[in-house]
Amino acid sequence: MKAVFMTDKGKVRLHNEDAGGIFMNKDGYRLAIVADGMGGHRAGDVASEMTLAHLKKEWEVSQTISTAGEAENWLKEQITKVNSLLLDHAMSHPECDGMGTTIVASITTDRFATVAHIGDSRCYLLNESGFKQITEDHSLVNELVRSGQISKEDAEHHPRKNVLLRALGTEKVVEMDLKTIIFEAGDILLLCSDGLSNKVSEAEMAEILMNEDPIEQKTGTFISLANENGGEDNITLAIVEFFESSEGDV
Repeated sequence: MKAVFMTDKGKVRLHNEDAGGIFMNKDGYRLAIVADGMGGHRAGDVASEMTLAHLKKEWEVSQTISTAGEAENWLKEQITKVNSLLLDHAMSHPECDGMGTTIVASITTDRFATVAHIGDSRCYLLNESGFKQITEDHSLVNELVRSGQISKEDAEHHPRKNVLLRALGTEKVVEMDLKTIIFEAGDILLLCSDGLSNKVSEAEMAEILMNEDPIEQKTGTFISLANENGGEDNITLAIVEFFESSEGDV
């Protein structure tokens, strides 16, 4: 298995409020995280960095996770803890009032991948069946699409595209989506913030992931393309690629 993380502040924003990374536990399994912070007075980067720090710390000391149920329970428990930490921090630091973050996180083993998400950061899967988004945006525009009020094409340019219906750290009770998929040799997961998904089409994503470039070069290509297409937002992504163990491990 190979995994690479990259983030860039883009061409317009003064600060990068995204955070993320890829971390290994004692069993050699990986936790990939992308968090897109939001809130005034740079509070967004506080929310995303606190989320990252907590999950990284807990993952590195986590007990053996051998089943999908254990992976889902771990993500649910730890993300719920993060939600409380963010709420408590905002209450005791007025400058962080209203802060929050999206999150998409995956636990990948040599048999399955478990994905948790809140907000509009996304996870895509490339496998023998093709390329598809496996998360569902928790956004106003996506609900309008789901209910048939607007088309998917209309959603791309909707004036309220950035309105979220769920975020981490904004409500006492947090709801997250959890999904486990079979993760096989040759499969690739792409986790990203909307700074990438708003600027790079799914067809372009699939083309980049399927080319023969090294995985590190693919991440750079994604960042460059998002910036070429405007780069108005921070751009963050993680790629996890599953090889047979004989092909190497990073």
